[in-house]
Parts: sequence; C-alpha cells; structure tokens
Amino acid sequence: MMGNDRTNPGRRIDEPTGTETVGHEWDGIEELNTPLPRWWLWTFYATIAWAAVYVVLYPAWPLIDKATAGTLGWSSRGELAKEMSAADMARQGVVEQIAATDIEKLVASPELMAQAVAGGAAAFKVNCVQCHGAGAAGYQEYGYPNLNDDDWIWGGTLTDIEYTLNHGIRWEAADQTRANYMPAFEGVLDQGQITAVTRHVLSLSGKAQPNAAGAAIYADNCAACHGADGAGMTEMGAPALNDAIWLYGGTEAAVSKQILAPRHGVMPGWKDRLDPVTIKMLAAYVHSRGGGQQAAPAQDEVAEETEVAQAAKAENDG
Repeated sequence: MMGNDRTNPGRRIDEPTGTETVGHEWDGIEELNTPLPRWWLWTFYATIAWAAVYVVLYPAWPLIDKATAGTLGWSSRGELAKEMSAADMARQGVVEQIAATDIEKLVASPELMAQAVAGGAAAFKVNCVQCHGAGAAGYQEYGYPNLNDDDWIWGGTLTDIEYTLNHGIRWEAADQTRANYMPAFEGVLDQGQITAVTRHVLSLSGKAQPNAAGAAIYADNCAACHGADGAGMTEMGAPALNDAIWLYGGTEAAVSKQILAPRHGVMPGWKDRLDPVTIKMLAAYVHSRGGGQQAAPAQDEVAEETEVAQAAKAENDG
C-alpha cells in the first residue's frame, strides 16, 4: 500500500514501512528513499579528505618515467636506499675484521667465523648452487663434487679451499689454476686388464674381491698418484679410492669408463669476479659444511709450543 506525500506530490509514502519513495517506478516496483547512516557518510568524506592530503604529500600520480614527487619528498626507493646504507655500514665493521684476519685463524673467533659463514652462504647461493646444488651435495652425474663430505681432491683446509676458489680447477684463464689429468688407458690395457684393475679399485673400498692381476696393474699404473692403498694424493689432485665417495660413480661400469676415458671437470676461478673478502667468506662456508680439514700448525708454532711445554715441565720438575 502506498500513500501520497502531500508535501511532495511526486513521491509517496510506503505504508508498511512508513518510508518515502524516491518517485521512480519500474513495472510497479518503487524505490524507497533510505539514506545512508550519517556515520558512514562522514567516514566516506574523511577518506576523500585523507586521499586529497596523501596526493599532495606523497608520490601518487604516475607519469611517463616517474611519479609525482609529493611535498614531503618521500619515496620507497629512497627509503630502501637508506635502509641498505645503514645495513652496509653495520656490516662494514665485520667485513673489515674478516679481511684483516688470516683465514686459518677465523676458527679461533667463533663469532667472526659465524659471520664469515653467513656471508659465504649468501655468496654461495648466487655463484655456486648452479653446479654444487642448493645443499652443496653436488651432482655425481656431471662430476660436480659433494662439498658436505670429508673427501677433498685438492685439500680441505680453509687455505686450500680459498686457493681453489681463487684459481679454479683446470681453469685456463688462471695461470695458477689447479690442474691434473689422468691418462686414458683405452688402447693401453686390454678389456681383461681393464676389468681386473677396475675390480681391484673397487676392492679398495670393499665393493669387490681383490685379485692379483688387478693389483699388479694398479701398482704399475695407478699407485704413483693414488697411493698403494688408494688413499689419494691431494698435492696432485688424485682422489682417494679407498672410501665410499665417488666423483663420477662407484659402479663397475662407472669406474671402468673413467679408466678407459677419464673425464676432467672444470671449475672457474673467482679471483677476477669476486672480491677477496667474499672469497674468504665462501671458503669459510664450504669449510663449515661438515668436511673441512684443519691446517697443520706451522713449524714456528710447533717450536713455540714445544718450548712452552719444555719450560712448563722444567718448572714442575724444579
């Protein structure tokens, strides 16, 4: 039921609700004039006012190559630059300490070593994961070494790792690169001899039964580099053969293939790509993965320790 609004003849009052209509009708359906609550309207007006102030104070309108600057001169890029600058300044002191510390003495300062490892972890994710994997486990299929074990072809001290990072492995662009080349025995040994020496190599790690023929061939052709017991020789980059760690695989087929036609991996030297501190931090990170070796004490350090021990013994005897 609709009643006429005598003050506004074009509108009527909806009798069930007592609400005025707006005067529009669509197929007998009329719209009630129900205004928005005042609190909602004032909130809406406040947001409009806030937007107008924001447009004036902060970057807002996009242009061709930038946005309006705003009267405060604030920008997210500028804020990021300030934060990064502050972080760089806070980190600079630590970087300087790492740079001034002999790499083998980093372990004597657990806090500094932890900082170096953290920095090296970040550098590793950018430069090394492509070959060694995110977890540094390497890829045996391609001969990328696992850095989590305690097998080191060229030595696993901090100094050894730093040198490898600087100059690479078989990296032609570096004059001081580490290089060794295992000879190919295809055409030198017949198939029977290859099988015999392959099984002897596997026997060094308990994966096959020893055989006299293979041992003799190994002694004549392999022991000079890999050692009589297969322990390897880091000075020559000859890997150990008497453990369960294999660069290209430890099956009979994989070992035989490597004897016949050796594969020689290449690692780039990073000396011309990364700064010395980053390389030192990378060495610390790789060393920390679980298989890093400790450097042998220098002769003068050994002599000093001996003198101290002898002096202490003489004092106790006296």
